[in-house]
Amino acid sequence: MSTKVCCMTMRMNLDCNACCRKLRRILLNMKGIETHVIEKPYGRVSVCGRVRPSDVAIKVRKKMKRRVEILEIQEFGSGDEQADHQL
Repeated sequence: MSTKVCCMTMRMNLDCNACCRKLRRILLNMKGIETHVIEKPYGRVSVCGRVRPSDVAIKVRKKMKRRVEILEIQEFGSGDEQADHQL
């Protein structure tokens, strides 16, 4: 499990509401994911948490059987590291 908080944006083909429900169920069952946003009209999925972006993309691709493209990755340090630097 990663110590850094990572936010990533993926693009994938979400045709119907059933696809969105299935994706939501997959993301809710993954450990380490804190928040997620599914934008069906744009085909974008944003995920934040203590996970590796490649692991999330691979798992979603395997479960959904759809192509997944990572658009953006942002990494943030853990809160403990920031508190140590302020002291």
